[in-house]
Amino acid sequence: MTVMFGFISVLALIIAIFFAIYKWRKSMALLRTVTETHRGTWSERKLVLKLLKHDIPAITVYHDLYVERHRGQYSQIDAVVVTKVGIIVFEVKDYSGWIFGKGYQNYWTQVLAYGKEKHRFYNPILQNKGHIEALKKKLEGIAEVPFYSVVIFYGRCTLRNISDIPYGTYVGYAGSVTSIIDEIMENNPPANYKDKWGVINTLREAASNGENWEIVNRHIQNVRNYFR
Repeated sequence: MTVMFGFISVLALIIAIFFAIYKWRKSMALLRTVTETHRGTWSERKLVLKLLKHDIPAITVYHDLYVERHRGQYSQIDAVVVTKVGIIVFEVKDYSGWIFGKGYQNYWTQVLAYGKEKHRFYNPILQNKGHIEALKKKLEGIAEVPFYSVVIFYGRCTLRNISDIPYGTYVGYAGSVTSIIDEIMENNPPANYKDKWGVINTLREAASNGENWEIVNRHIQNVRNYFR
């Protein structure tokens, strides 16, 4: 009986491992319909997978975009979704601890170790606002549509006293992504795209910029110079 129980336990473990590998491979295949498995952060890739598993068509989802602002200057956008009511722009953050901030403040605060350790970081709402402004300018003339800003926090963090959120902006946890999208889709009228394929081609180009190491390295250097 003991031998039989041990055999069944080992068999169940093997089946569980194979099932986990199967699910992982299936998820990676789904992810590759939008982006490569090395692009961006793992949290960004998890967001893309969540969008796809929410039945959002792959052709409307774009990840790790580099949108040119000026000559040699780019805005890096974590993810974009083109919907019938407008364009949703995502900013993904990965933090632990308590997060405090208001929509109009330049910097938010991360609190760790029960208040003993504090760190400032640039307001993700303002950060994503800059991304949207760059994308709006790039799509000027072909997509005079509403833009929605969504800031999603991954990691073991708690949002505390996050207030004064601008209209059309949403802040939440990874688990609230689908409910935020559903709210945007259900509460807004259809957008009037002048040139849908022009929008798609522009976003494809911005995503392909992320495979250009010269563009990526230049952007990283520009960010470092800005925060010196």
